[in-house]
Amino acid sequence: MSNYSIKDLEQLSGIKAHTLRIWEQRYNIITPKRTDTNIRTYDDQDLKLVLNISLLKDHGYKISDISRMSVEEMYREVVKISDRQLNYPDQIHALTISMIDLDEERFEKIISTNILQFGFENTMIHIIYPFLSRIGTLWVTGSIGPAQEHFITNLIRQKLIVAIDGQVSKQRPDGKKYLLFLPEGELHEISLLFANYIIRARYNKVIYLGQSLPFAELEFAYNVHKPDYIFTAITSVPSNHEVQPFVNRLAAAFPESHMLMTGYQVVGQDIELPENATIVNHIDDLIRIAGS
Repeated sequence: MSNYSIKDLEQLSGIKAHTLRIWEQRYNIITPKRTDTNIRTYDDQDLKLVLNISLLKDHGYKISDISRMSVEEMYREVVKISDRQLNYPDQIHALTISMIDLDEERFEKIISTNILQFGFENTMIHIIYPFLSRIGTLWVTGSIGPAQEHFITNLIRQKLIVAIDGQVSKQRPDGKKYLLFLPEGELHEISLLFANYIIRARYNKVIYLGQSLPFAELEFAYNVHKPDYIFTAITSVPSNHEVQPFVNRLAAAFPESHMLMTGYQVVGQDIELPENATIVNHIDDLIRIAGS
């Protein structure tokens, strides 16, 4: 069981901490635990309760009415709503609960329904990516346990691999060659896998080298394939002070290719970009590049 701060609940539910405190005082709708220093802490059940309240409130239920519901009544109302078509934020709430409960069946139902309705790419862009972004900070700070992180990321990874395997292997006449890799020690593969899918879907060629690749092996693959683009995601490795030297090393080692970089360590950071390097701030940037 994980412990959450009130700030964690705010990030996961979208409900402001100030509002949560008012609900606690006015309606006694949620009762946090307290540390020895009187700081509020919440557990998995509290988080699920807040997510369900948020869902009901977004669908027109008054907080005064919700506060009078038992947990069972609240759950029944949420199920009724879930049986209807949910919007993207509702789906993200539902995914969060499936992660907390390690509920693979619920995850499968959510994702399969959305893929049928919106297609795989739109499901990734509008549901999976915002979901991962919302909880990414919590993974880094340890508010969500390793079991929950591994559970949800491996399920998403499986979906990506199946989708990539089902793609037609075809390159358009003006298609480009992309080499995809993660730096040595970097294991966060979701962004790289989705980039693989996006690039292939635009009928470009992909050489996929995957996680934790030593630089010497990257040089070997480069010399074999001479790609037009080299794409990488820098999430946790290299560390902050090593990112700029790594970017410089990439650009210098592969002058005939263009570097495409994304990830927590480069997006929104003060990186000085060499001429043959671009930061992919949003998935739409990659879609535009891969489709051109």
